[in-house]
Amino acid sequence: MSTFIELDEYMTEIRDQVCSRCIERPNGGPPCLPKGKRCGVEINLRQLIDMVHGVDSDSMVPYENQFHHVVCEQCPVHTTSECPCALDSLLILAVQAIESVDQRHGVAKV
Repeated sequence: MSTFIELDEYMTEIRDQVCSRCIERPNGGPPCLPKGKRCGVEINLRQLIDMVHGVDSDSMVPYENQFHHVVCEQCPVHTTSECPCALDSLLILAVQAIESVDQRHGVAKV
């Protein structure tokens, strides 16, 4: 990435655009981890951002494929009853949130 962007900025944008629509969000969340809900975004934020930065497509299919291959495979809840997490159905919003932060900072796609 040509511009250093704090993870907090991505998390804030994701919370605004994604977490606000999450039906699995516990009362008072986010953050969800302190409330006992293992959240795919909170657990895998860096991997999620890197995955989005590694894909450049007008279709969600490559993002979904990479998400399942890169992020899900490394997620600590992958083989538990908590999988799939809400991020699976909210992925398009997460991609849009990450790309919104990148656009504000003039970060070009791959």
